[in-house]
Amino acid sequence: MVLLSGGLDSTTVLAIAQSEGFAVHALTFRYGQRHSVEVDAAKRIARDAGVVNHHLVDIDLTVFGGSALTSDIAVPKNRDLGSSASAEEIPVTYVPARNSIFLSYALALAEVVEAADIFIGVNALDYSGYPDCRPEYIEAFERMANLATRAGVEGRTHLTIRTPLISLTKAAIIRLGTSLGVDYAATTSCYDPGDHGEACGACDACQLRLRGFSEAGLADPIDYARTRASGVAR
Repeated sequence: MVLLSGGLDSTTVLAIAQSEGFAVHALTFRYGQRHSVEVDAAKRIARDAGVVNHHLVDIDLTVFGGSALTSDIAVPKNRDLGSSASAEEIPVTYVPARNSIFLSYALALAEVVEAADIFIGVNALDYSGYPDCRPEYIEAFERMANLATRAGVEGRTHLTIRTPLISLTKAAIIRLGTSLGVDYAATTSCYDPGDHGEACGACDACQLRLRGFSEAGLADPIDYARTRASGVAR
């Protein structure tokens, strides 16, 4: 089971899972996110990867709001992600309990299709301050998952939450994905894309992505709305 958003990290995780010989069920959520262009990207990526099944689930997190991704709150732009203040701050793009909700759906589906491994592209280094991307959170969820399912209680399956990117820099992720043949032109990362899906180049996700490609010595193949001083975006 691979949680596939259509972004850089989850697409790399899909490639990792397949390289390890897993037959993959991909799971994507349409949850009211402003950057819903990622759902179309996930569809194309899953199709091209030849997954066993691509499950697209509709949930409405806009009923709770509380995030710039699910309510009428401006997406922060041009934040200094290298400052100590930004490292300690949980940004407004954090969606309350999102990974807990996503993993719960994945847990239910994994039990039905008899999958023992759930892959998720969380990262504890370039993660923009999200609390549900930390190793201790993943470890706690895995313990809970094996207490909460019939398969776990009966001892038929020990569920493992796989986080192959959790300790990697964005540059290392990109180099790894490139070595596995990931087409990053098919992915999208921007929190606030333009009308045609072009990335803004200034939100946290764009900054982390651009920095990762720069540090990896590669050009980012996606389109950006404006030219950045770094010359990486186009």
